[in-house]
Amino acid sequence: MIDITLQNFEAELIHGSTTQPVLLDIWAPWCGPCRTLGPLLEKLEVAYAGRFRLAKLNSDDQPQIAAQLSQMFGVRSIPFCVMFSQGQPVDGFVGALPESQIREFLDKHVPSPDELEAQAEAQEAEALLEDGDADAAVQKLEAAVAADPNNDAARFDLIRLLIESGDVAHARAVFDPVSGRYGLDARLVAAGHWIAAVENAAGSRDAGALQAAIAANRRDFDARFEWAQSHFAASRFTEAMDELLEIIMRDKSWRDELARKTYVAILEIITKPQPKAAAAEPGAAKGGLELTGKAAIPSGDPVVDQYRRKLSMALF
Repeated sequence: MIDITLQNFEAELIHGSTTQPVLLDIWAPWCGPCRTLGPLLEKLEVAYAGRFRLAKLNSDDQPQIAAQLSQMFGVRSIPFCVMFSQGQPVDGFVGALPESQIREFLDKHVPSPDELEAQAEAQEAEALLEDGDADAAVQKLEAAVAADPNNDAARFDLIRLLIESGDVAHARAVFDPVSGRYGLDARLVAAGHWIAAVENAAGSRDAGALQAAIAANRRDFDARFEWAQSHFAASRFTEAMDELLEIIMRDKSWRDELARKTYVAILEIITKPQPKAAAAEPGAAKGGLELTGKAAIPSGDPVVDQYRRKLSMALF
């Protein structure tokens, strides 16, 4: 538990909630229901064992923060609790609710024990990769997916490692359980295209035969797509997109837009995930209040930007 002030609001709520959900309890010493709710929230913070962090804000001492949150949610009474996640206030409740209702509220926003275990495994895998131990990272990511099958980020990272290590059969086995899921994560959709490219490349014609076929007929889209798949399978991503772009410029709808879909999949794979919200820079001015946080905006990748522009020009 931590007491929130204008000085630590940015670090403890905005930045802190990017790694762990934070429940802010807005209270006052004169408020009777607040004295009932406060100890219950402290008990639940212990019971949830690190799945969220409790923060408390005395509205008499910090009226600026309390007033802005009250205005944002249209609430004028206390106790008033606000859940922060990924640097944003996402939900709240008013009054001294019974424990069962507070647990229902928390369970909508905090990770389950299995999800928490999966997150820890994925973080360990990232550290192992940085140390160059890909085999151990694969094991950690497998454990993460087993603990939380809905952890799409861990599943994608596992598939990527397996493809890069040449174990496409294992990658297929990891992908297939979610392949038919409605609203599948875009990076997993891309992973499916990548797996297909590796599988198809195994039976593809050799480079000389494909290049000869394309030279003889620039509209031999089957040969050009086969050549693009070979590039994709070998992680020659820009070369693959160059071939796909030739198809798109000549026939956007070819084979139910397969060239465009594959091109988009490659862009998804080579685009780095956006970083989470970052803390304020050391020495930043104090006294302001920004509930939207300070999301870190990565500088654009020139290759990704270039190929997005090429696709846009070909389509429009």
